[in-house]
Amino acid sequence: MSTTPPTDSEKYALQVQGLRITLPGTARNVLDGVDLTVAAGETVALVGESGSGKTLTSRSALGLLPPGALTEGRVDVVGEDVLDISAERLRALRTGTVAMIFQDPRAAINPLRRIGDFLVEGVTLTGSVNQADATARAGELLQDVGVDPSVLRKYPSQVSGGMLQRVMIAAALMGDPSLLLADEPTTALDVTTQAEVVALLIRLQQCFATGLLFVTHDLDLAATISDRVYVMYAGRIAESGPADELFARPRHPYTAALLASTPRPDAPAGRLAAIDGRPPDLRTTLTGCAFAARCPLATEVCEQRQPDLRPAPDRPGHRAACHHTEQLTRSSADA
Repeated sequence: MSTTPPTDSEKYALQVQGLRITLPGTARNVLDGVDLTVAAGETVALVGESGSGKTLTSRSALGLLPPGALTEGRVDVVGEDVLDISAERLRALRTGTVAMIFQDPRAAINPLRRIGDFLVEGVTLTGSVNQADATARAGELLQDVGVDPSVLRKYPSQVSGGMLQRVMIAAALMGDPSLLLADEPTTALDVTTQAEVVALLIRLQQCFATGLLFVTHDLDLAATISDRVYVMYAGRIAESGPADELFARPRHPYTAALLASTPRPDAPAGRLAAIDGRPPDLRTTLTGCAFAARCPLATEVCEQRQPDLRPAPDRPGHRAACHHTEQLTRSSADA
């Protein structure tokens, strides 16, 4: 594990530097040199196919790693490396500095306990807030998310999925976190409720000036809510940049393929575009670009050498890990 102090870490709610994670039974790193930042008050989207490493990256900020995981690099939450702190300090961070909204609220909330118990337990265990004050705070946050405080007396089975996800958001805000992690928080919801929850989450995030890392496979959603976007593939960052720039002018063939496979109401009738092949198996080693086997631009150098994440030629704030970024740049200019 690196002991080099982070640069300007006080600017960031989250700063991931050179994160590598290896799990038992794998032939290569599950995460391989991930660099990622979320500034205070910024919304950052992390997108990619299932198995790309999005959830593992976000969970690393809570120190929630699989058994037997071996790590390298740093994961700084407000300047504190969660990979190299005591269990006691990590618990303190989880109840205040950083919080997560999980994909399925029913899997995250004990069905045998009232919602009020779920909301207040974490902050009262720290001893910094008493039961009465914590309950009052929970009621205020429920009102903020559009839920009547009477739900505190109910069990999870007595409320809808959309309302329960709002409860999860309130729970995440109980400790006034500097960093909020949202792992596919709207996947299990209908379209109308999804839009309401996303709008609510962004409004609260801006109100509390909290850094938000939003994990999703929905590119349209990422484009709508985020300031910046990271695209992951096979445990690496394939591309990153400002949301409007990245989606308008992708500089990695994987990003371009994801955008092409997104349904559009104005698209011509016919079969939806798809990315041929599958992501590489973790039981196999890779010498070149992980996307080479599925990439229409792949050449011999792609098979032999892994590309570095470097600035796009025409956009310094836009980075891509591709040997053929210039070719995509020219194609974009000609379009």
